[in-house]
Amino acid sequence: MTGIDLHCHSTASDGTLTPGELVRAGAAAGLDVMAITDHDTTGGWDAAAAARPTGMRLVRGAELSCRWHGAEPAIPLHLLAYLFDPSEPVLAGELVRLREDREQRAEKIVTKLRADGVPITWEEVSGYSAGGSVGRPHIAQALIRAGLVRTTTEAFASTWLGARYFVPKSDLDVFDAVRAVREAGGVTVFAHPRATVRGRVVPDELIVDLAEAGLFGLEADHEDHTPAQRAQVRALAERLGLVVTGSSDFHGTHKTVRLGAFQTDPEAYEKIVSAAAGVPVLG
Repeated sequence: MTGIDLHCHSTASDGTLTPGELVRAGAAAGLDVMAITDHDTTGGWDAAAAARPTGMRLVRGAELSCRWHGAEPAIPLHLLAYLFDPSEPVLAGELVRLREDREQRAEKIVTKLRADGVPITWEEVSGYSAGGSVGRPHIAQALIRAGLVRTTTEAFASTWLGARYFVPKSDLDVFDAVRAVREAGGVTVFAHPRATVRGRVVPDELIVDLAEAGLFGLEADHEDHTPAQRAQVRALAERLGLVVTGSSDFHGTHKTVRLGAFQTDPEAYEKIVSAAAGVPVLG
């Protein structure tokens, strides 16, 4: 049975394993196929490719920060983009903009924390990113180190990064994102679309519209979906002719989920590969 995990993060964004450590951990977990999908960046692609164990197939991708403006306030959501050409100018430009915004946002949060006497520094926080895209999980690491919280989840609560020290970030319009990935030869899958534990979710009508705009699939099997929510996603995907994926959304020690905890059916994986024309699967 082929092990396929299409949603994994490294230190290029907010994971705790380097890209090389990530692919080696995937092989050790019994995966035959894994995707590197760091937030708004392709910065881990080369290192993951160089460290890819023999026999493992590597899907290069990213998780895009998006927003739907059909509600007030707008609803944030994530798209998994697979096998796109990273040199395509429109998408590449948007990724640069998002990464710059993430870094500026993180600096503002650190400034707010320090103004209240919290003993963390920007040098420490940016160091945790190992040269990758800086995000709130890196600030959470600093808060844990300072003994102010015990876990990343606690750091993201309202007392800390969830509300008191929250700073909004820039996102892509979700329809623009689907179009940009298609223009770059890639395919998009809506990440954890029914994860109510994360906040507001979009209505089915939006997913219908996204499917018409070129959305390729829905991530059904995910730790933040209940069994009922997974069934709802599968039924919607079947109605719209979309592929269904399952993934761990692995972040290393930032989350308790293990690599390969949720996986994608080989037939769905093959459909994704066949539909993409940006970059090939490695392996």
